[in-house]
Amino acid sequence: MGPHLLPVSVLMFSLAFLVLLYTERINLLSSTTLFSTSCAKPKTKTKQADDTNTTTEDRLKSIVDDRFMFDPDECNVAQGKWVYNRSFKPLYTDLSCPYLDRQVSCVKNGKNDSCYRQWEWQLDDCILPRFDARLALDKIRGKRVMFVGDSLQRGQWQSFVCLVEFLIPKDQKSMRRGKVHSVFKIKDHNATIEFYWAPFLIESNTDLKIIADPKQRMLRVDSIEKHAKHWVGVDVLLFNTYVWWMTGLKLRSIWGSFANGDDGYEELEAPVSYRIALRTWANWIDSNIDQNKTRVFFTTMSPTHQRSLDWNNKGGIKCYNETEPVKKKGHWGSGSDKKMMSVVGSVTGRMKVPVTLINITQLSEYRVEAHSSIYTELGGKLLSDEQKADPFKYADCIHWCLPGVPDTWNQIFLAYL
Repeated sequence: MGPHLLPVSVLMFSLAFLVLLYTERINLLSSTTLFSTSCAKPKTKTKQADDTNTTTEDRLKSIVDDRFMFDPDECNVAQGKWVYNRSFKPLYTDLSCPYLDRQVSCVKNGKNDSCYRQWEWQLDDCILPRFDARLALDKIRGKRVMFVGDSLQRGQWQSFVCLVEFLIPKDQKSMRRGKVHSVFKIKDHNATIEFYWAPFLIESNTDLKIIADPKQRMLRVDSIEKHAKHWVGVDVLLFNTYVWWMTGLKLRSIWGSFANGDDGYEELEAPVSYRIALRTWANWIDSNIDQNKTRVFFTTMSPTHQRSLDWNNKGGIKCYNETEPVKKKGHWGSGSDKKMMSVVGSVTGRMKVPVTLINITQLSEYRVEAHSSIYTELGGKLLSDEQKADPFKYADCIHWCLPGVPDTWNQIFLAYL
């Protein structure tokens, strides 16, 4: 096979991936569709079978939990397992919280079960405390908290807002949505939970008016001030950038003005351009952030589940129709790039301002069933029946249903706070 002839399946996957990125929506939407709360029982062993196969040691472990309480310096949040808890009730639903995008409101959009909401991330060596909404409000009292990044970071922001907003009286809360900057205000706490749209963190020509063709996108890898000036004075900054870099193509990266882009760009491999951009970001943080006043966090990459063979489902179609997490310990799919993840670690490790990494990649890798899939929207409209019937093209295996996996990201975030 010649170097320019790619398998049709690869081309189709790439096209589907780009369609999803093209439908990134900067404005926030809401919906009022009712939903069902039925939950199918996951495919697990019966209690009788469990009792037969459980050893005495396992029984003792179930009685005596020798894990220690969460310590951010000692606990590895990447090491653990998802445990199904039928009695677990999320602090919100996609009907009760009015601030969720329709893109992530899966049950409201027709998903006929909500089992994905009842899996809890259990660490191997220590106990991760559940999200305490009152504690979270106390932690952010008098502060500005800002989530910065792409639509996945926007999902984490919406999750955090929904995890606390039900405790706040109606006359003490407000939401102002913007194309770039959105602010949820808590008046009686003198606090804000904000989102700032910057999919690459650095400046690009596709920040606002989305350019569908990745070949026409230009990254200004040495420029960040246009975005960063909005981060000044924020008390807690939480950054993320990953999926927009993963087009499978070399990225047109330039230094200096966009006006000279046609003449002065270089086509760089994603990890190379990513490293340069993160160094630009790191230099700005080190030069402008007072670590005594501002805490800085970075959420690691959110995996995509575009290839069902990654979890040995040979007859599967991406994440479509998956009902349970992957059970294989340490599962790592093709939707997570270890080269890109190593860039984050190496850049943040050299910074003067301490950056807390919220490692959500491994725990999210297992959750192939928790994506929006066909229960989402495209171009501002819910998928039609015809589109739902073509999950290979339309299933969204990038974004996550809410409530869902991003709630666990915020559970970890609060534990670090």
